[in-house]
Amino acid sequence: MAGRIEDYALIGDMQTAALVCRDGTADWLCLPRFDSQAAFAGLLGTEEHGFWRIGPAHPSGAAPPHADRRRYRGDSLVLESEWDTPRGTVRIIDFMPPRDGAPQLIRIVEGVTGRVPMRSALRMRFSYGRVVPWVHKVGDRTVAVAGPDSVWLDTTADTFGMDLTTYSDFTVSPGERVAFTISWQPSHREAPALPDPEGALEATEDFWREWVSHCTYHGPYRDAVVRSLITLKALTYAPTGGIVAAPTTSLPEEIGGVRNWDYRYTWLRDAAITLSSLLRTGYREEARAWREWLLRAVAGDPENLQIMYGIAGERELGEAELPWLPGYENSLPVRVGNGAAGQLQLDVYGEVTEALHLAHMTGLARNDYASLLQLRLIGYLEDHWTEPDEGIWEVRGPRRHFVHSKVMAWVAVDRTIKLIESGDVDGPLERWRELRDDIHRDVCEKGYDKERNTFTQYYGSKELDASLLLIPQMGFLPPDDKRVIGTIEAIQRELSTEDGFVLRYPTAGHEAGVDGLEGDEGAFLACSFWLADDLAMIGRVEEARQLFEKLLGLRNDLGLLAEEWDSRLQRQVGNFPQAFSHVPLIDTALRLTASTAFGG
Repeated sequence: MAGRIEDYALIGDMQTAALVCRDGTADWLCLPRFDSQAAFAGLLGTEEHGFWRIGPAHPSGAAPPHADRRRYRGDSLVLESEWDTPRGTVRIIDFMPPRDGAPQLIRIVEGVTGRVPMRSALRMRFSYGRVVPWVHKVGDRTVAVAGPDSVWLDTTADTFGMDLTTYSDFTVSPGERVAFTISWQPSHREAPALPDPEGALEATEDFWREWVSHCTYHGPYRDAVVRSLITLKALTYAPTGGIVAAPTTSLPEEIGGVRNWDYRYTWLRDAAITLSSLLRTGYREEARAWREWLLRAVAGDPENLQIMYGIAGERELGEAELPWLPGYENSLPVRVGNGAAGQLQLDVYGEVTEALHLAHMTGLARNDYASLLQLRLIGYLEDHWTEPDEGIWEVRGPRRHFVHSKVMAWVAVDRTIKLIESGDVDGPLERWRELRDDIHRDVCEKGYDKERNTFTQYYGSKELDASLLLIPQMGFLPPDDKRVIGTIEAIQRELSTEDGFVLRYPTAGHEAGVDGLEGDEGAFLACSFWLADDLAMIGRVEEARQLFEKLLGLRNDLGLLAEEWDSRLQRQVGNFPQAFSHVPLIDTALRLTASTAFGG
């Protein structure tokens, strides 16, 4: 049985990632890319669907013991887990070296005290747990082959096969190290090179140490910010610069519910706000790579702009269900692909334009095509901003005139006007100034409830939506505007959980609500960070700081956050770890640090 979502650690090589539980089990790994079919899918099923456990030997039928301690080695993605057993203490070092050839997952077992009996159990299952591979020996190496995939196991420990699983039983003494490596290779290719686990460990630590050294943030929340930055880097697909929203699919937003989606793709919205955080903390190369990814993915075609793409810019992300997987804690269906790729979400134009504007303002090397794309995006919005859409939350109900979508359309026009005013490009300045005023007037007239002094989820609605918290952050209205303050207070009052975190919008329980789905969901962590930002902006800095530090307390012991927090069950829910949670963590830390510096 899979662990709680917060029981997992992330390791990765910036092309794919594995999740390792506290008991030493790797329950999730897609090879060779984030969006490839999983070779370990136990996270969404049972051990029959693939896993790799290394840990102290334990009685048959008993649950494997959890590590007594675990941590990342300094500011890196190298995981250390330690078990104290009656026979001594043992350490396991898990990591995936930045790729130079075949993708590898390396696990080094190190004796600390005493003599500790250990067991490795490796059960490869390709195609999300559906395909049992042919496992055989090639010299001293073990290889699992099925269709286009092969995974090679290399270790100095003796191995044996039983129950369609590869085992190794061994004992470690103080200072003794036993390494295990699996390497993926297309099955038609020759065997991958023999691994060098110790050399790879040193190179991996050096890589992360050097990368973190470029961080320009040195405020009071540095540890949390750096861990979030490392997580965002781990979610970046190095060959293209695309950033996945999360490395997982179908981790539920409600345990046992149907809100289970595939997040192993690049959302323009998520990636754009990620670019903002990277630029503000000194990571210009990652920001440049993302801009180049964007230009390739959109390819000058704003009329067919998608809200998300594959990590190399793929457009076809057809959604399907995997009926052989029982789902995480019986949360069905398990989905791969994402049908929301074909939705109209007008806010994306604003997020992309804001990201390009920020890149321009921070001195990222000019790209004329990026400026041309920005102009074409506004040309499209000029004709389409009055249309209803599916909005930021990708509702699967009817299209509506979502207020946040209109606000972000205003942002897109406003930032493009600023680009033209800077003299770097030419455009119909007066016409677009009128357009900006028209959108602003439309939102304030149709999206604002005068009686309650709050903006609403969509035109004509009485409901609230946490995306309205972005109104002052985007500069649509100043923070001290009574309508802004009224909206913040209404969201605090009506969309907060008992423990003070923020829901995206009201859900309908057993009925199909505005999003077209049954069931409920947890508090959305990004929205909770947005509330902290807004509180700081309207001068309630201490209240903002308290909420922020409460949010930091929701992270697991390794500093990682999923998409949501279930206040009833007191546990993380949704795909994990989630870029859209770690980015606003960074942004709020920066804002609070600045507020403190200026006496806020």
